[in-house]
Amino acid sequence: MTLSLAQMEEARRALDAPLFADLSGDVGVSFEFFPPKSEKMEAQLWDAIQTLAPLGPRFVSVTYGAGGSTRERTHSTVARIQRETSLSAAAHLTCVEATREEIDAVAEEYWAAGVRHIVALRGDPPVMGAKFAAHPQGYANAADLVAGLKRLHPFEISVAAYPELHPDSGTQAVDLDNLKRKLDAGASRAITQFFFSPDCFFRFRDAAAAAGIDAEIVPGILPVSNVAQTRKFAGLCGAEIPGWMDRLFEGLDDHPGARQLVAATLAAEMCRKLYAGGVRNFHFYTLNRAELAYAICHLLGLRPVATIQEQAA
Repeated sequence: MTLSLAQMEEARRALDAPLFADLSGDVGVSFEFFPPKSEKMEAQLWDAIQTLAPLGPRFVSVTYGAGGSTRERTHSTVARIQRETSLSAAAHLTCVEATREEIDAVAEEYWAAGVRHIVALRGDPPVMGAKFAAHPQGYANAADLVAGLKRLHPFEISVAAYPELHPDSGTQAVDLDNLKRKLDAGASRAITQFFFSPDCFFRFRDAAAAAGIDAEIVPGILPVSNVAQTRKFAGLCGAEIPGWMDRLFEGLDDHPGARQLVAATLAAEMCRKLYAGGVRNFHFYTLNRAELAYAICHLLGLRPVATIQEQAA
């Protein structure tokens, strides 16, 4: 990666000064949630939303289960966010096990509910480990889905990117070609799968630029609070968990507070290095918990909007 003089100065500062001293807060953030399965989980989700909302996220997104298994819960969660908060809600939508007509109907429901942002994904098969097969009357892939959504309404559309290759791609060239087709079909930005090395993101960003991709690429950040769960996620999407990270979490199974502190430290340090390399927008996979994402945003200089307004007054 070639750094500009300003970025080199920022990188030097990151090494010379306390890592998080006096950052200007010139970052944009977004947060991902999943639809709750119970009343208790719903209360936890809304607590997380209310905690993170004052940070003024660009948008918040809600995931969609394999094969549309959370369709109703996703829709009700997105519609409630859109209806009851000032946040911009983005709904995930996939191609799995549904006809074009069925997917278009879901998209129309979102538009009618005031939702203007879709995260368009190919999606994972409902059976773990199975190969994706497009529905005979469905959208063939994410690029096809993006084009279909754009034919319906002028949705803002985000798509996925894979710094460490999608498991089905085989080569980075195939991966980047697929990403370019999704963006050319009308997507506004790409949000990456999570990763645990800043260099992994920078290499991917440079490769995308070399492939003619000039759209915004937002790093997806997963603060690790549950190593076993993260290892499962990583196995599904092809992300590598470094050996040193495994070792840092050893012996912390019975110490949730310490585990949270280690998780926040690692994710914040990586975000700081991404910031030093010119990244100004971050997407957090919250797992419906606010504390880690909030702490990292605070370290990056972000403060609640209301507090800033009070100070100005």
